[in-house]
Amino acid sequence: QVQLVESGGGLVQPGGSRRLSCAASGRTFSTYAMGWFRQAPGKEREFVAALDWNDVNTVYADSVKGRFTISRDYAKNTVYLQMNSLKPEDTAIYYCAANPLMAILIRAAGNYWGQGTQVTVSS
Repeated sequence: QVQLVESGGGLVQPGGSRRLSCAASGRTFSTYAMGWFRQAPGKEREFVAALDWNDVNTVYADSVKGRFTISRDYAKNTVYLQMNSLKPEDTAIYYCAANPLMAILIRAAGNYWGQGTQVTVSS
């Protein structure tokens, strides 16, 4: 069992930056792929970024590539999403996800999920 708690959301101006955190419980954190998804009002949840268990492989959605960076701190059992050059279309609830396999995580199948944190990009 993995429990995930996101934090760091809030109101950001266009062009600004924000870092989201996801604290994971359980000793399996170091063996799980971790990722971020988001859901905007009236839209389906979509994949944002993922990081493999060994901190080597990363995958990003085209819409955030070059602006967002996913990373993890094994000592703190925490995964981060650094978001730069934010745009109004990045406004969404951001969800942390965990899965033993990154390929499965990206398909949003059988993931552990956090409760989400709201990010609003607006002037």
